[in-house]
Amino acid sequence: MKKISLLAVVFSLAAMPFAYADETPVGLWKNIDDKTGKPKALIRITESNGELQGKIEKLFLDDGADKNPKCDKCEGTNKDQPVIGMTILYGLKKDSDEYNGGKIIDPANGKVYSSKLHLTDNNKKLNVRGYIGTPFLGRSQVWIREQ
Repeated sequence: MKKISLLAVVFSLAAMPFAYADETPVGLWKNIDDKTGKPKALIRITESNGELQGKIEKLFLDDGADKNPKCDKCEGTNKDQPVIGMTILYGLKKDSDEYNGGKIIDPANGKVYSSKLHLTDNNKKLNVRGYIGTPFLGRSQVWIREQ
């Protein structure tokens, strides 16, 4: 009987990092276009030194489209860089139940926006808001957790 109890404790402790990961935005997300409702990309969110970053891993493109487009409208170091592999989300820090203070790049127009995000639907969805000045002046997307 004690062996079963000890094994149960060991297995529950081993599963804790996975449960914790689902309580943060860290993971792979499918972003859904707020205008068309169609998937646009897979974005991997990681955390380093308390800040979140998001990098594009895959694009969902129409047939005949360039399979690895470049960000020709971006400025600075992202100018003419491949969109796949580009860090588009950075600098977000946990603030209560949200992540704030970051930036997000829209590779379609090259613009950089202030950003905030928060988890919903039992951590399976991520509300991502990009804005200029105040969060009221922006747009939101819902991203779906892939893993």
